[in-house]
Amino acid sequence: MCRRLQRTAWVLKKSITKTDGTHATIFGHELFEGIFDSSANGLILLDSEFHMLRVGKGLCQLLGYAPHELFAKSIRQIIAADNWSAASKKLTVLTPVQEKSLQVECRYLHKNGTIVWVIVAVSHLPKKAMPAMPQYLLQVTSIDKQKQAEELTEEALNRWNFALDSAGQGVWDCDVLTDTWSYSSSWKKMRGIPEDESILLDDENWIKEIHPDDHQLVLEKMAERFRVGMSEVSYEYRQRHRHGYWMWILARGRCTEFFPDGKPKRIIGTDTDITEIRRREVELADVSHRLEMALSTSQVGIWKYDVYNSATYWDLRTREIFGLPPGDEALPPQTWENSIHPEDRERVVTVCKQAVLSRQDFSMDYRIILNDGTLKHVRARASFPKSDTGPETMIGVNWDITADIAKAEAFKMAKLLAENKSFDLEIARGHLEHSSLHDSLTGLPNRRHLDKALLEFQNPSGKNQSLSLLHIDLDRFKQINDTKGHAAGDAVLVYMANLLRKQFRASDLVARIGGDEFVVLLSPSPEHAQLRGMVDRLIGLAREPINWQGHECRCGISIGIAEAAGDFDPRQLFVNADIALYRAKNTGRNCAIYFTARLQAEVIAEKENADDILKGIERQEFIPFYQPIFHTKTLDIAGVEALARWRHPVRGLLAPDTFLTVAAEFNLMNAIDSAILAQALCHLQMWDDAGIEIPRISVNVSARRLGSDSLLESLNALPIQPGRVSFELLESIFLDEFDDVNAKNISGIKNLGIGIDVDDFGTGHASIISLLRLHPNRMKIDRQLTRNIVESPSQRQLVKSLIEIGLSQNIEVCAEGVETAEHARILTELGCDYLQGYHFAKPMSETDFLIYMQGQSWKKDLPLLEHDGVTGKTLSDFMEKVGLSKAS
Repeated sequence: MCRRLQRTAWVLKKSITKTDGTHATIFGHELFEGIFDSSANGLILLDSEFHMLRVGKGLCQLLGYAPHELFAKSIRQIIAADNWSAASKKLTVLTPVQEKSLQVECRYLHKNGTIVWVIVAVSHLPKKAMPAMPQYLLQVTSIDKQKQAEELTEEALNRWNFALDSAGQGVWDCDVLTDTWSYSSSWKKMRGIPEDESILLDDENWIKEIHPDDHQLVLEKMAERFRVGMSEVSYEYRQRHRHGYWMWILARGRCTEFFPDGKPKRIIGTDTDITEIRRREVELADVSHRLEMALSTSQVGIWKYDVYNSATYWDLRTREIFGLPPGDEALPPQTWENSIHPEDRERVVTVCKQAVLSRQDFSMDYRIILNDGTLKHVRARASFPKSDTGPETMIGVNWDITADIAKAEAFKMAKLLAENKSFDLEIARGHLEHSSLHDSLTGLPNRRHLDKALLEFQNPSGKNQSLSLLHIDLDRFKQINDTKGHAAGDAVLVYMANLLRKQFRASDLVARIGGDEFVVLLSPSPEHAQLRGMVDRLIGLAREPINWQGHECRCGISIGIAEAAGDFDPRQLFVNADIALYRAKNTGRNCAIYFTARLQAEVIAEKENADDILKGIERQEFIPFYQPIFHTKTLDIAGVEALARWRHPVRGLLAPDTFLTVAAEFNLMNAIDSAILAQALCHLQMWDDAGIEIPRISVNVSARRLGSDSLLESLNALPIQPGRVSFELLESIFLDEFDDVNAKNISGIKNLGIGIDVDDFGTGHASIISLLRLHPNRMKIDRQLTRNIVESPSQRQLVKSLIEIGLSQNIEVCAEGVETAEHARILTELGCDYLQGYHFAKPMSETDFLIYMQGQSWKKDLPLLEHDGVTGKTLSDFMEKVGLSKAS
């Protein structure tokens, strides 16, 4: 058996039998030995019983064997046991009739027992051509490293199979004389065309399937079939697949027959689907070189050194690595030595010379410098294939390992930097953790810290715990920010934070949860009386003025308090304290409110009332009532004020005091104001159409609506006649809430021809400066001031002063609360321009007001004015008589 195998191996090396019975050299001894001993792939020759007749050094190096240890051994010795069954079946079916070659991924066994992943390319050697010769040729390539890139490797292997076998290409055949085209089934399958479908396309129809950008190219290439001397054609173009997408085709054709005049008679070609290649060209540019090597050798550069002639030959890939142009000629002397980095040159040249002298293999890494100065790292391996004839040569391979070295160096540097910075990172992490749990301005714990503290109370270790939660909000903090700037506001926040720290125990948690809000957690909770004393003392201290850069900043605090003991939900406790704070702010601020079940019920009731108001808005239950305004001297109608009423389906007609407070708290005043304005404008148009002259209609505008960014946009959409509409604003709006948005909206209102009335003037805190800044059209003196002017001279003097302020600034003055004829007389004498009150008319529905206007009842039904024996039906009549009486 051994002799037969040896004889077979010798015959393989020497010759093969041609089909005519003659013999020819299949491998020169030198080339045969060079391939087997220096190929980076492992090469194996098998007989029909799968015995190894010849193994290359690449396989021995890969698996750790010496060649004689594998000779005549079954291939099963180096294949993993669980892979052998599938491998043997594949080899059995590999025949020239069925499959000529195959490629399989397999696990081989290293001599030390470890597993080596490989790709095996198996070719069947024809029996008839080579009697008593090996049956199989195996090319083994290690893919241990490539397993991590399996998808890319699979693509490369598929293309390697394509290079070995033309299967998968579409074949076409053109009879130029008849211009008839024939297509293979694979050609149709490639394009998604059913195999049984006939294709009858002329140039005009065929070009419709081609991408518009490729029309010119394809037409030019197809015209080549009529050109004298045409031999070969190759081009790429895009064609629409039957599934609708564009596919890239590589078309290659060759003329196989010619007419006597040299024109092509028959052209046969192949089409290859290169869509995937073109799609991935950009993103896989770094893989393109590996793909080229997979189609040629093994992604390595191959070189040969002729020992006797001292001539070196490099293939295309090796020249590329060293930055040289393509060529087949021997390298000029010293080319290789001169490219080696000076620091590596002596070592590398010495190793190479010793290998030549000793005829031993070598493997080493070194650096080279290209002509353009580029530095590369190269890995080289070489061996001396034994040869009985011909010159002695060294055959080797090179790899460009620059990227691997760079990655390794980068990894080392990154590791070193990481180790050096680990301590700094730990410190930074501590700072970050502290910053994430504390407020940067005051240094107090923040909302996140508070939430974590509350979570600890959700799973208490004992049931006897008690907790008091104080939700604190600064009063008038916005005014400090607006009048003195944010620096002053920040100083106040820091002051309050320090004040809170001092007033509570070190074990209590004091947190700033945002803006001007603070929370204090007291656990265990102090006695109620003790807590009450702490809170009262805190409120008193917070009222004291704060000195900031020579200025006094005054604010106060409102506090919501919730207490609990035993088993409770700390998050609900926070909600309860928030409810109490809400009530404290609405009660008048600068106070503390404890959460109780009754308070919760009241808040729920307010919420239900707010829901009811919202439904009323949706059902259009809010309607305007009208109260007329009169000229003082003529009693002519100067205008009407539209007052909101709620026509509740169950509770009947409701006055504003039953819903305005809740509506304002729940941000519903905008909708109510809008509804009243829209109806008032509609009624004003109806009165105009009926010939009833109402010079002006005034409506109330809430502070929130005046500060709305969308106010002017909504007003522009309404049919407002310039000079016919006035907005009544509470004086507190332009003192406490006047900001940039308010100023912009007031300016826009005036530009629309809408008048500005200051309502309830004298009852708030407005200053003369505030009045000058707003510059309204008129101001209305509140009924609380006009009520006592008949009996109180001091009150009468106060009203007179307010009227004189208005007149001095050309601001018209209207007095509200005119209850009697004497009120009307005094206010007229004081210089009021307009009067409004129950003496003339109460607020009326639109229907009643229409009747009132049509009957002119105020001129008929008003009682006579009388003073010092003088009477008058109208104010003008009365005043004229008074004037005459005084004159006489």
